[in-house]
Amino acid sequence: MSYEKATEAAEFIRSKYDRQIKTAIVLGSGLGAFADELENAVKIRYEEIPHFQKSTVEGHAGQMVLGEIGNVAVAVQQGRFHFYEGYEMAQVIFPVRTFGLLGIKNVILTNAAGSIQTSFKPGNLMLIRDHLNLMGANPLRGANDERFGARFPDMTEVYDKSFQEIVSDEAAKIAEERFEQGIDKKLSPFLQRGVYCALSGPTYETPAEIHLFRLLGADAVGMSTVPEAIAARQQGMKVLGISCITNMAAGITD
Repeated sequence: MSYEKATEAAEFIRSKYDRQIKTAIVLGSGLGAFADELENAVKIRYEEIPHFQKSTVEGHAGQMVLGEIGNVAVAVQQGRFHFYEGYEMAQVIFPVRTFGLLGIKNVILTNAAGSIQTSFKPGNLMLIRDHLNLMGANPLRGANDERFGARFPDMTEVYDKSFQEIVSDEAAKIAEERFEQGIDKKLSPFLQRGVYCALSGPTYETPAEIHLFRLLGADAVGMSTVPEAIAARQQGMKVLGISCITNMAAGITD
């Protein structure tokens, strides 16, 4: 997907919303309800946005929602495009390309993931501190357009540490408030940190594969996020990654 096509998509979105958007949020499977919290929301179906694809996965509404959270203008991608749906990597990352051309500086990527770590529980959130790209493809493969960024971007710190600290501090406050209010019987952290392993899917992992990923240092596994994170970093955007742990991966509880 070319720079010109991304520019066309960005100009269309800009024509629907006149505030400068500071942050983009990509909502993973089952997390779409967050978009309903936006004030002064403008909803745009993906089919309306030039060169956007159609989201085919259940739980992905397939629309861009523009609005405000605490007077901060945000773009919320309510449903993403997955590699396993048959899309090319360039199509998977096209929304991120568009975000960059809208002048967006921060991207929050969320997903639903299976836990490889026995200390993680379903319902926990995991801050992604690093990732393993085992999808068999890289979104930057092929001819590079320097207008998007460098040919060989540094991946030393994909996920911004300052963002992680902000989220960690807020999560600690929430956990303490829930304990003091008697909602939780003990002060237990619901926010974890770990390495996210991205696979192509659509099959779930075998117990043997999960064992291998654990040896490689992975804490959670899923089928998204990494392509978008790579593209965002190439374009100079800061990235925050959050996994919602929905289940224990194959063989972990056996």
